[in-house]
Amino acid sequence: MPSAEEWTVVVLSLKVGGVAMMVTLPIAFALAWLLARVRFPGRLLVEAIVYLPLVVPPVVTGWVLLLAFGPAGPIGGPLERWFGISVLFRWTGAAIAAGVMALPLMVRAMRLSIEAVDRRLENAARTLGAGPGRVFWTLTLPLSVPGILAGAVLGFARSIGEFGATITFVSNVPGETRTLPLAIYSMLQQPNGDAMALRLSAISVTLSLAALVASELLARRAGRGFHVL
Repeated sequence: MPSAEEWTVVVLSLKVGGVAMMVTLPIAFALAWLLARVRFPGRLLVEAIVYLPLVVPPVVTGWVLLLAFGPAGPIGGPLERWFGISVLFRWTGAAIAAGVMALPLMVRAMRLSIEAVDRRLENAARTLGAGPGRVFWTLTLPLSVPGILAGAVLGFARSIGEFGATITFVSNVPGETRTLPLAIYSMLQQPNGDAMALRLSAISVTLSLAALVASELLARRAGRGFHVL
């Protein structure tokens, strides 16, 4: 059975993943909507920046976050001076790193869901007198919900598996930033830590597999709904 230390790691990972997903969700949806529905100068550059964390080494992302949220950074400096807030070596920093790494996957899933909504339905609703806001809230958003949920679950799965950006940005602090991947890494560096690493790996695989299955089921439900339409 997992020890108290292991349960602490699991609970912290779920908290970091949940907060990262919830905070990133509105940002991801806004970006997905922008990329799916709006044509503007520099759109290709914005798209490339959004998907950049997928291709650059995670330690680079973590280093950029460290520069941005450090005491002398453009974000961390004002936060610490004006509000006394610092995310370095804290679980909130781990959530920021996880959210940044999960953002591209969430945007991709949500964008595909929004693009799959038949524009003819939206145009028909407008011809019947519905304004842009009403079309969005009563037609586009409900049809996109399964894909949005799939993106959120996928982002949660990515968040609880984040390693490189987290350890670079907020280090590996027991009870504060040591999530499942960092705890597994730490156990593999210690004598007789294989048993604990194995249990934590099994928990990590189980959580990730459950999230992926849920995401796939939601994506299929979205596909069936669009096919009917």
